[in-house]
Formats: sequence, C-alpha cells, structure tokens
Amino acid sequence: MVNQKIQDRLAALRAVMKKNGVDWYMVPTADFHNSEYVDAYFKVREYLCNFSGSNGTLIVGMDEAGLWTDGRYFIQAERELTGTGVTLYRMLEDNVPTKEEFLQQKMENGQTLGFDGRVVDTRFGLKLEKDLADKQIKIVYGKDLADEVWTDRPALPCHPVLVPDEALFGQNVSEKLAAVRKDMAAHGASGLFLSKLDDLMWLLNIRGADVECNPVALSYAYLTQDECHFFLQDGEVTDVLKAHAAKYHITLHPYEEAAEWMESCAITGSVMCDEGNVSYAFYKILENRAEVVDAANPTELLKAVKNETELANMQEVYLKDSAAVCKFIYWVKKNVGKIPMTEYSAAMYLDHLRSEIDGYLDLSFPTISAYGTNAAMMHYEATEDNCAALAPEGMLLVDSGGQYLGGTTDVTRTIVLGPVSQTIKEHYTAVAKGMLQLTDAKFLYGCTGRNLDILARQPMWDQNIDYKCGTGHGVGYILNVHEGPQGIRWRFTGNQKEVPIEAGMDVTNEPGIYIEGSHGIRIENVMVARNGVKNGDGQFMYFDTLTWAPIDLDAIDVSVMERKDIERLNRYHAQVREKMTPYLNEEEAAWLKEATRAI
Repeated sequence: MVNQKIQDRLAALRAVMKKNGVDWYMVPTADFHNSEYVDAYFKVREYLCNFSGSNGTLIVGMDEAGLWTDGRYFIQAERELTGTGVTLYRMLEDNVPTKEEFLQQKMENGQTLGFDGRVVDTRFGLKLEKDLADKQIKIVYGKDLADEVWTDRPALPCHPVLVPDEALFGQNVSEKLAAVRKDMAAHGASGLFLSKLDDLMWLLNIRGADVECNPVALSYAYLTQDECHFFLQDGEVTDVLKAHAAKYHITLHPYEEAAEWMESCAITGSVMCDEGNVSYAFYKILENRAEVVDAANPTELLKAVKNETELANMQEVYLKDSAAVCKFIYWVKKNVGKIPMTEYSAAMYLDHLRSEIDGYLDLSFPTISAYGTNAAMMHYEATEDNCAALAPEGMLLVDSGGQYLGGTTDVTRTIVLGPVSQTIKEHYTAVAKGMLQLTDAKFLYGCTGRNLDILARQPMWDQNIDYKCGTGHGVGYILNVHEGPQGIRWRFTGNQKEVPIEAGMDVTNEPGIYIEGSHGIRIENVMVARNGVKNGDGQFMYFDTLTWAPIDLDAIDVSVMERKDIERLNRYHAQVREKMTPYLNEEEAAWLKEATRAI
C-alpha cells in the first residue's frame, strides 16, 4: 500500500534539494539543543517519512531514502515506513551500514551533503567531515531545506518560565555557578557555551514548558568567570525571572540573537563546549572566534548526582507516585472484562490518578499502555482512535511517570489480566529475577553500568533472549525522564558516555523480553546509588529503591527460581506492603496484602 502523502513530501524535498545543489540531505530527530524529545516544530523527520519514534535519522537522495533507528523502534518503524519508499536500517544489526558508511558508499566524488547545522551535533558533524573527505564531499549546513516543504509548520514553542522556590533544589544559583566555573578553570577555559536544555534549567534553578513532558525552555548560555549571559525568547521572560536573573547577575538576551551575539562578543582565551551536545552550526561560530576545548558540560555530572535535599524530596514523591500505580493495578485487575476498557482509557485513568497528587506538574512522558502483541513494541503509544480493547486474558504493559515539584518518576509494570501461557510465565519470571538481582547489587566504586548490566540481563541470556536496549538510565530531578551521563548497558556506542556510578546518582532498572507478534514484558524500578562499607578493598556501594509497586505473582513460576530469587521477591513485596498500605483504602489494602504474599 503506497503512502502517497509521504512520497509527495519526499518528492517536494528532492525538488528543493535540486534547486539548492544538494545531492543528499540528512534529517535527524533533534532540535537546536540536541534534545531527545522535541516540540512539534522540530519533528521534520516525522513529517517527511512518517516515523514517529524519539530516535531516528532520515537520509534522502534523489533516488532512494533510508531511516536509521535503534532496537526499541524496529517493529514500530517497519509499520510506519510501509508504503513510503523509505528503507529501514536497523542500527547495530549485522551487515547494516552506519549512516557514515552508507554515505561513503552512495555518494559520488564531489557531491554535496546538506543538513540543518543547528540540529546536528558537532561530534557527528566533524565525523562526517573526516569520513567523507577522501571523496571531496562538500557539506552545506546553513539552510533548513525542509522549511520550504513544510508549509504549515507549527511555530516555535514559547511559554513563560517557572521560577520555583529555591529551597526545592538544595543549592542556589551562585553555588552552582561557582562549581561550574571551577571546572572551567580546571580545563583552562575562560568561557563556556551551554546549549543543553536540562543542564541550563538545572544551573539556573528554573523550569520551562517548551517540550512536551520535559520542563525545559529553549535557551542558550555563555559563561565566563565573571559573567553569565542567558538567551531565551522574550515571551518566556516574566517579572519573577527578571528579578531572579538580577539577583544572580545574569544578563538576559533574546533567544534569536544568540548566534549573532556569539559572532561579535568579546572573547579572550579558549571556549569550552561539549561537542556531543553543541550544534555543528554553533561550533563553527566558536571555532572561528577562539580555541575550542571539547569537554563534557560540567553541569551534566553535577546535575546527575542528587543532593540530600533532592533525594529526600524524591523519596516522598516516589511514595505517592507508587501509591497511584498500586491503585491503578488494583483497578485494572478488578474491572477488566466487567467494564469497557482499552489501552487508552486505562492510560487516562492512571494519568488522572497522578494529576491528583500534590505538586503534580505534568507527565514525565506520554503513558505507554500496551496490551498483548502491542507490548512487543518498547515505545508503543495508544491513542483514543487507535487502541486495543482489554480483555481478561494476557498481559498489559504500562510504562509511565510524572513530573512533580519534588521529583520526576518512571515506572513500568506488566499486569496479568487473565490466563497466560507457560512460556510467558517463564519469561516474566526471568525479567523479575533480573530486576531483583540488579536491585540487590553490591559493587566497588569505579564500576560503570557496563559492569552491572549482566546482573539484570543474565536470566534472559540464559534463555538465549536479549532486549535491544540498555537496562537503565538516569532520571532528572523535576527534569527530563532520561538523563546522563550514567547508564546501565552491556555496550556503549556512538556518543553514549560511560562513567562510574557515583553515590547520589539515580538510575532505572528495567530489563525486559519482547517477542514480536506475541508479548512484551518489562518491570522497572528507579534506584539511587549509595556508599556502603569502606575498607582496605575500597568503597563498596549498593542501591536504595525508590519505586514500590507489586510484581505480578500471577505470572511468577516459582519452579524456575532459586531460593535467593524467592527471598529477594518476598523481601521487596514486604517493603511494598509496609510502605503502600497507609496510602490505600481498605479494599485496596486487602488486595495488596494478597498481591504481595510470601511465596
């Protein structure tokens, strides 16, 4: 079946490419700040090829086009690309070329590659320069060609900035600026250019609303040892923000003037920036003005290690959020097959429960509610017009979270609605074993997520099954649900950073099994790394759990569990029962007591 709308859009793009002398054109997912999730204005790739996942790059030539995405989206991409004429390239699969390899193979000597340099990160842009140099490829990055095709493109998002009570953050802006400037000095840099939105929100103790579910505002900053220049849209500036900026000697500038200002401001010495996050277009400006020092944003690691004020607030928020999840599981199990219920209506019920929690701001991402075979797609999203009806059989996977004044949550539970096969029970039990095994980890300081990943993944590998994503990611504090640099995965590729797990870092723990056409299972908690015993062998560490919701015993097969697995499950369920019962009514508490019984 031909998707004529997409084919027409690609034809229009090719006409614009030809007019501008561009042979190949590349469209990534990012906005001007290399954000993972982007506003509608930046969803050019989706507009041109129909793929709606949060990670993917479209490359368009005059006669062919390809879309590169990761294992979370293979099934979804295959469906959404049907009839578009765009070929799916499954990243990290055998015999699949990378984007650079594809361009090396396809482009002829002297041809031109085009892209909007504002939405391509510097590291990738420089790699393209190097990889394509032998073919004398010309790179043009100053034009957004899609803007000529997308005639009804939405406007840039613009919302007033929120300045919360600084007591929420445990540190004021002066303290954070001092820590960043100390890192700048250690790198010998007199200036620092920042464009990563959650880093900017963290540094200045503000929040925005320019990206769905991500409390960030489109902005840039340039710091010296004495000055802080902050660029954002005039419509976002409130009197409260003006007072906040004046208090901390922050100079406000219009967002659209950032590039022009950087081209003409006084710069002495070197400028520090993170090539993995700063856009290729801005890097070219900096490169022409000063020596550029490539280093991780100091804000990234400082932000990742939560202080005791943040952790105390998070613990309180997670108790209330977990209670909403418990109430939801009870409601689904009690009512499925008795009242009309769909993936979408179930998600709306959970979203409503969260909205009633004190300090609620928004969801932390659109709720994933996936029934039966749909759960095999890791980032499936049901809509009111396109969703499956729930029945008292099989399983419902629900991945959800909230933004609160006090924390950001992320939790997944796979809920048994009725009879499931023995194979599914064995798979579910393996996922539970892996999640609990990682929960129970004790490790030496210096370990990264690569050292720890096997604890979660081994029960799946024992069955010759793998899940095509990492096991865990950091979670922001009233910020983005995906945060670095910490992560738990068995391999790190591309721009993924590998850093030691530090005390105070939070991280998700979410192994899973996804069988296309059959079922998907994920169980996810959020944990915080803590320092344990320190002795002659070093600093030992462990994890504290933040998430408290039952693991569904209806899919647990005790016969494939060892004694230690059973002890871990019973211990976790005893804690769930203790912590959650005060938040539940009598009927819900009676259900939870049975749902967390010792096995």
